Amino acid sequence: MLPPDAPCPCGQPLAYARCCRRWHAGDTQLQAPDAEHLMRSRYSAFVLGLHDYLLATWHASTRPAALEPDPPGLKWLGLEVKRHQRQDEHHATVEFVARSKLQGRAQRLHELSRFVREEGRWYYVDGDHR
Repeated sequence: MLPPDAPCPCGQPLAYARCCRRWHAGDTQLQAPDAEHLMRSRYSAFVLGLHDYLLATWHASTRPAALEPDPPGLKWLGLEVKRHQRQDEHHATVEFVARSKLQGRAQRLHELSRFVREEGRWYYVDGDHR
């Protein structure tokens, strides 16, 4: 876990404690208010290796049983949210680019992710790579 005053990995100009940490901490009263905030908190969870959080925010219909550990040497470099679009009260998409480096090679994940809201909580469903 990052120190509370460290910059948040999600790219927002806030300290981690004022940004994604509140959702990572597991306070059930605090829910990501929209799909973009959930996407950002999931990116930060990937950076920090918070697999329990990733699984908890993944919709049950598509959630894997477990997540593989990151390959040794993987370094996350940044997140750019290109677009957040709410289709209706319960469905949204987020287009993003996540950059990383593995064994000296730059990598780029460009995805259009689908999210669903159930009982007041947003969940990641799946995504199409671009």
